[in-house]
Amino acid sequence: MLPKNHTTGLEFVLQGLTSQPELQVILFVVFLVIYLITLVGNLGLILLIKTDSLLQTPMYFFLSHLSFVDLCYSTNLSPQMLVHFLSEKKTVSFAGCFMQCLFFIGLVITEFYILAAMAIDRFVAICYPLQYSSKMSKNACLCLIAVPYTFGFLNGLSQTVLTFHLSFCSSRTINHFYCADPPLIMLSCSDTYSKEMAMFIVASFTLSSSLLIILISYIFILAAILQIRSAGGRRRAFSTCGSHLTAVIVFYGTLFSMYLRRPSKQSLEESKITAVFYSFVSPMLNPLIYSLRNKDVIDALKKAIRRKLLNQMAGSMSTVF
Repeated sequence: MLPKNHTTGLEFVLQGLTSQPELQVILFVVFLVIYLITLVGNLGLILLIKTDSLLQTPMYFFLSHLSFVDLCYSTNLSPQMLVHFLSEKKTVSFAGCFMQCLFFIGLVITEFYILAAMAIDRFVAICYPLQYSSKMSKNACLCLIAVPYTFGFLNGLSQTVLTFHLSFCSSRTINHFYCADPPLIMLSCSDTYSKEMAMFIVASFTLSSSLLIILISYIFILAAILQIRSAGGRRRAFSTCGSHLTAVIVFYGTLFSMYLRRPSKQSLEESKITAVFYSFVSPMLNPLIYSLRNKDVIDALKKAIRRKLLNQMAGSMSTVF
């Protein structure tokens, strides 16, 4: 329920990344390229996993959901940002701001726990290889993927409702390129202590609990790998974890610096740069990280390209004859 002092006609103004007109077109081109790479990379990875029989395993099931979340994550922010680069009116409606904030928080928390679920999957695969199929059954995988979505969006809804129950001052210019919690809190005329504490508790819990799951999983994984006698076996075990660890470092590293401190003018300016990395760079890099470092994905991609070329050749020959 929305507070009484708000109306559906209320609009916010997004300040964006920069106020310099000469940079707007350049930034539009840069972020358009990033968004297109993100779309192609994540959609391509999802389709590849769905269509290739060799990729029908729990690891790639979780990877397809990571790509789906990254795709939604980027689409939640990029189109509006691209439009604002080329328009003088950089406004967003109250309802639009509410939904953007909701999906942003929900998708961020969901990604935390999908990365944690992927760590659990690697732990079972390396520490219990003979029991992997039974432990990571279809029901277990569905449960491990349902929990992140449910927990993420319930938290996203509660945090967004708390934010939009605040009373906003006459100035409704958000010092950011999307509707984020910290700059919205800075606009409020009411007491924000409860909201700030709720944001800090949720951010601290989700960051620390999901990271703790990942760290504990990798402690056991490392112990199991060190017991493997052959160098080739150790190398193969490490290679299955390398892509996941890279994605974890990129995603967690940038978010720690934004949500675990009190909102201020200085922190908001710094958070814009930080937000670019986890909002645009991380979703773009994840499919590249998993594709370039994963032999199964590369083989599946080669097979798909060969199949496409053969179909084209067969089609062209049929038109000739």
